[in-house]
Amino acid sequence: MFIDRVEITVSSGKGGPGCASFRREKFVTQGGPEGGDGGKGGDVCFKCDNNTHTLSHFRGRHHAKADNGQPGGIHNCTGKSGKVLYVIVPPGTQVIDKETGEIVCDMTEHGQEFMYLHGGKGGLGNVHFKSSTNQAPTYAQPGLPGVSKEVILDLKLMADVGLVGFPNVGKSTLISTISNARPEIANYEFTTLTPKLGQVNIGDYDSFVMADIPGIIGGASEGKGLGLQFLQHIERTKTLLFMIDLASYHDMEYQYDTLKVELENFSAVLSTRSYAIALTRSDAMSPEEAEEKSAAFIKMLGLKASAKSRYGFDDDLPFYEQEADVTGAYDTTLPFIVAPISSVTNKNTKALSHALFELVRLHR
Repeated sequence: MFIDRVEITVSSGKGGPGCASFRREKFVTQGGPEGGDGGKGGDVCFKCDNNTHTLSHFRGRHHAKADNGQPGGIHNCTGKSGKVLYVIVPPGTQVIDKETGEIVCDMTEHGQEFMYLHGGKGGLGNVHFKSSTNQAPTYAQPGLPGVSKEVILDLKLMADVGLVGFPNVGKSTLISTISNARPEIANYEFTTLTPKLGQVNIGDYDSFVMADIPGIIGGASEGKGLGLQFLQHIERTKTLLFMIDLASYHDMEYQYDTLKVELENFSAVLSTRSYAIALTRSDAMSPEEAEEKSAAFIKMLGLKASAKSRYGFDDDLPFYEQEADVTGAYDTTLPFIVAPISSVTNKNTKALSHALFELVRLHR
């Protein structure tokens, strides 16, 4: 089960109490106090591990508590300290203080650790309280209590490219064609109920990660459909791929405008990301109709179809590629590319992968 948000209570361990004891041995007439200190309570540390992908291991677990410190012993023996409690989270997890709403830490890299709560200090044994006026102290300190906090773990997937589109426009088909992801694919809306990640290999040494989220509909930013629940998973992506269905009963301009509005309503930052546009299901109509609709959409955006492709897009269908300015920069207000594709026949999918990698490489 994919779980991307949980609320748990984390508690550090209590310090162990000190010991109040006296040395009593044969031939030792005045042994004196010898009580040892209590052990320190266990700390709570968050650790990022890329072998985990969801927060499902927290299902049914509402409290994570570190070990308490052990009491001090006789003969000045210090009690054993409690073990550090490592709370394992996947990359992209934000730890949020539930009371204040503050983001405590953002776990993004494998092996990253964040010490959140320190365990209570162990109490002092009675050996620390001996003096010339108090040669037989019977008092030993109790250990200090640990700290408890309620936190929210919020997972936002780490990906280079995020797929954005209406339900049933071919997002899952595309990611299954060009990456190692194998999502469920069916001919009905909202087949994808949870986000999926796939690695797209470019040659032998280069690759990027693509994220597929459930389809977005009008009003997604207000909670309609599944869009609001999963839009957060593309917040970290620097590149978006708009999937516009050529064969949908929704007008292409309506699809594009709706996606732009919902992204802007959800996050002003997300709406400024660099993006490309894939016109999907070009195989579901005649080549003439696909050519006509592609050309009309490019013209509607105020763009001019390119005469030649540096990535290998099919010249038989209209496409658009943005040219860099003299400084080598691209205009993020315009799409990097606009091209018709077919994931079923692999038409333009390889060229699309190389173009997206170029856009990802620019941000890296």
